Amino acid sequence: MPVAIITGASKGLGRALAAALAGRGWDLVLDARTRAVLDDTARELAGHGGRVRAVPGDVRDEGHRAELVARARALGGLDLLVNNASALGAEPLVRLDELPLEGLRRALETNVVAALGLVQQALPLLRASRAEGAVINVSSDAGAEAYETWGGYGASKAALDQLSAVLGAEEPGLRVWAVDPGDMGTDLYRAAVPDDADPRPLPHTVVPAFLRLLDERPVSGRYDAPSLLVAS
Repeated sequence: MPVAIITGASKGLGRALAAALAGRGWDLVLDARTRAVLDDTARELAGHGGRVRAVPGDVRDEGHRAELVARARALGGLDLLVNNASALGAEPLVRLDELPLEGLRRALETNVVAALGLVQQALPLLRASRAEGAVINVSSDAGAEAYETWGGYGASKAALDQLSAVLGAEEPGLRVWAVDPGDMGTDLYRAAVPDDADPRPLPHTVVPAFLRLLDERPVSGRYDAPSLLVAS
């Protein structure tokens, strides 16, 4: 069966996407920082019959990234890498004149440096995939639009978009998609803007957009989930 690594998979979009792939029979390697929540997710998804490996840790740690790839190798290879783990830089978000530089470093390390580091370690397995290996880097409209207080996080996602574009050019044998999922009601968003009480779509509602990419295999590039959902 195909194998995927998904970071930030214990809840939110990562968990919703993992559940959808488990339902399709994928084997999964799941990452998150909180062991108990990740273990609960893994036990639930293993009920679909596939093999699920929970690997708690921080994607900023090189050894942890190596363990994720090693677990995928032990399952038979790697067909999909989803860089979903993200850091805001400040919780709640603040204007740039108040943004702690250490917070910005944390966002860049998590959202950009760790994502590239995991790609680098996973590339040999992705290149060897019999199903044309794919990378999904979860982006944000904050990486393309200027929203007050979203500057640090948005800068990290803009950098991730550019890395995705270049990786797609350098690896023509792979599919590399940067995907903006659109507004979602997640813990990350609630931490970013805790005073916003407006209801937002739940993560599982955008998962069909990600599945469409996997089914139709469009060219590498940047996509937004709302457009993929409307087009389908």
